[in-house]
Amino acid sequence: MVQVTNLSKRYGPHKAVDDVSFSVQKGEIVGFLGPNGAGKSTTMNILTGYLSSSEGDVVIDGQNILEYPEEIKARIGYLPENPPLYMDMTVKEYLRFVCEIKKVTKQDIVPRIETGLETVRIADVRNRLLKNLSKGYKQRVGLAATLMGNPDILVLDEPTSGLDPKQIIEIRDLIVRLGQEHTIILSSHILPEVSETCQRVLIMNLGKIVADGKLDDLARDLADTSELLLRVAGERSAAESALSGLAGLKRIDISDSPEPGALDVAIETEENTDLRKDVFFALSGAKLPILEMRARNTTLEEIFLHLTNVEKGAE
Repeated sequence: MVQVTNLSKRYGPHKAVDDVSFSVQKGEIVGFLGPNGAGKSTTMNILTGYLSSSEGDVVIDGQNILEYPEEIKARIGYLPENPPLYMDMTVKEYLRFVCEIKKVTKQDIVPRIETGLETVRIADVRNRLLKNLSKGYKQRVGLAATLMGNPDILVLDEPTSGLDPKQIIEIRDLIVRLGQEHTIILSSHILPEVSETCQRVLIMNLGKIVADGKLDDLARDLADTSELLLRVAGERSAAESALSGLAGLKRIDISDSPEPGALDVAIETEENTDLRKDVFFALSGAKLPILEMRARNTTLEEIFLHLTNVEKGAE
């Protein structure tokens, strides 16, 4: 659906985007991440046709954006961080205005607006002035506007910026629903939202793509250790004695648990070493009941910080 090849953008001697290549398949929801100044906003603006590239190609479903700019722009719905709303219009007036700009045929305007209102669940405010809506509703109107051209691809830049937790959940759920019918590229600084919403992430830093893959795959590639977290009933000395001789063990950290009579145990193992069975038999042999055991997963935040551990990038 989207193929970006050797994309670069120069501003004089400075490269904001440096030889970037990636693809997005039809129906994917892809998180596009990076620190401030990484180059991701520039890349998104090139993808949507707002900026031209210095080098490289953006191909949408076989069409190069430089050769077919109008056709490709018609297939992309773009929601910037601050939607360009006309505050003295009602919701319905604004969506009609967007339809006219996108050259929606007259017979399709009303059903297109109604579908958009229902999809983002703002039908109840259709006749209210935009300036009187909450931030969350304004974001929904912006999302509805991206749908007016019936695009195949949605590019969403910080769609939950400035929203309260309830509004964030509502927009996140809406994006997941939209992902059933659209290809979505989502930029956000709220990393847990990306983890909940996106099937795959691209991480950009200093103008380059530094990671591309599913979260589980990225976590596995970055980890040089594995970690088990346990809650065990018993004495500290007995737990240390039972676990200390296990092969593949790198570190044991034992602390008192908030649960009376229990210990919290963190076991760090060598890469690709699964000690769950060995831990179970060692503790059961020492008559130390395991109250809880789980693997500690690398979070998207840890992946992000590891890959973008620089003080300053370039947008």
